[in-house]
Amino acid sequence: MKRVAVVLSGCGFLDGAEITEAVSVLIHLDRRGLSFSCFAPDMPQTSIVNHATHKPGVGTRNVLEESARIARGKIAPLASLTASDSDAVVFPGGFGAAKNLCDFASNGPDCSVQTDVARTLREFHAARKPIGLCCIAPVLAARVLGTASGGPGCTLTIGADPGTASALSKMGATNVDHRVTEAHVDAKNLIVSTPAYMCESGPHGVFTGIGALVDELAKLLGPR
Repeated sequence: MKRVAVVLSGCGFLDGAEITEAVSVLIHLDRRGLSFSCFAPDMPQTSIVNHATHKPGVGTRNVLEESARIARGKIAPLASLTASDSDAVVFPGGFGAAKNLCDFASNGPDCSVQTDVARTLREFHAARKPIGLCCIAPVLAARVLGTASGGPGCTLTIGADPGTASALSKMGATNVDHRVTEAHVDAKNLIVSTPAYMCESGPHGVFTGIGALVDELAKLLGPR
């Protein structure tokens, strides 16, 4: 059975992984008969948000511990993930991808990517193993694999948002506008992306688009 690593960034769209996106990834992987394991950086969250008020929260949270809520406790530190362990890797979106996995939320195209996230992307890319990215997560590949960082460049989709599309371009990647229900395939780099909640959509549209991403990922992986 093909094995897919899912990298989470906390729990909750304002400061962690977007829950609908993360759960949609897991459901669609299971639907396709792909086994999965969840990973997250073992580190403090960059910010804490009260999701009831959308205002800053109190205290501290750990990205791995918060991500374990989505993974039902079955999760490992991202530092333990290597490309030899899995056949593909998927990153759901949410502000955690732009705050905890990198600092795009504060630094835009000049962002830096968390060490193990950057290592993971480079390892899977070098091993010619597919990479899936949802919502804002494509900025991770743009920063690590874009021409501005000495990479080959890549094509991605974050939908039609002009500001984020411009940031991708500055990092040496190209945005291809897709609807929420669609996925974009960069066949050269084996990268599949879908805009998810970067589009104005309800959960069913996001679920459908992530299903398209997983279907394309399964095609790249080949027979089980």
